[in-house]
Amino acid sequence: MKQKMTIEEAQQSVDHWIKTVGVRYFSELTNMAVLTEEVGELARIVARTYGDQSFKNSDLKHNLADEMADVLWVLICLANQTGVNLTDAFLKNMEKKNTRDHDRHQKNKKLKE
Repeated sequence: MKQKMTIEEAQQSVDHWIKTVGVRYFSELTNMAVLTEEVGELARIVARTYGDQSFKNSDLKHNLADEMADVLWVLICLANQTGVNLTDAFLKNMEKKNTRDHDRHQKNKKLKE
């Protein structure tokens, strides 16, 4: 059976790991740089898997799901250390998108081509 986890539980889990195994959070600036690095690694795998670039031998050890999880981990770290509740933030963001963009994409002729 697959384990399920809410965003709030993920934030708590990361916080517990940082405080017990990781010693402390890196600074916010360091974590922002690490997030950028992790997004770059994810982009490399996407570009080689779905884009026009071919894989290099050094790319073969990476996998898409793990790279996405790395991005999520660092994003959760940043949220925890800056006091952002990602569940609340995500729900507010969805509400904004549903209000602002409720028919925007349906009317976009470029998406229907």
